[in-house]
Amino acid sequence: MLNQTLLINEEECYRRLKEDICRGVLMPNQHLVELDLSKSYGAGRATIRTALARLEQEGLVERERYRGARVRLVTEEEAIEILEVRAALESLAARRAAERATDEDFMVLQDIIERMKQCFDSNKMLEYSDCNTELHRTLIDIAGNSVAEKVLDTLNSQNVRFQFRGMVQRGRTDQSFEDHKEIVEAVIRRDPDAAELAMQKHLGRILKGLRDLK
Repeated sequence: MLNQTLLINEEECYRRLKEDICRGVLMPNQHLVELDLSKSYGAGRATIRTALARLEQEGLVERERYRGARVRLVTEEEAIEILEVRAALESLAARRAAERATDEDFMVLQDIIERMKQCFDSNKMLEYSDCNTELHRTLIDIAGNSVAEKVLDTLNSQNVRFQFRGMVQRGRTDQSFEDHKEIVEAVIRRDPDAAELAMQKHLGRILKGLRDLK
């Protein structure tokens, strides 16, 4: 039996499970056995059950009668639909970021771009992907639109990077870095039109890549 003093709380359990799903530690279609998760995460089974229910509401987990829970696989068609909505909201976020960003924000964005370049030059693609995610989240934070932030958090969680990592990196990493650099430069120039357009172009390329694979 688990030592009750070591059990993590519901919020921490939910956060860790969600992070592991989004990072591909828990893989698409992987069955999520409550007893195994309880041992792995140091949480009571009731806590695991509640966390899985929350993740089911967010579209990250699905339950099947008599078969339990598993990590939900996002289809290519769903990924395209998710990206279409992301493109609209993140383009707006880029515009708002250019309007609202402070000098401190500029430094943060520049630091992320420099780390992306280092990862790109060293061919560290997983680390590059992490920086990519960090940059998009930072722009959304700077934009300050809480509604868009909540919607995008759900969409980005569902569009698990592990599932489509090969698709979005196939032959387009060079362009990806240049796209992100262009977005950040437009924000630093405080040019909302250019920032919005740069984000539209960036996500539009990814969207085209997904459609071409169908």
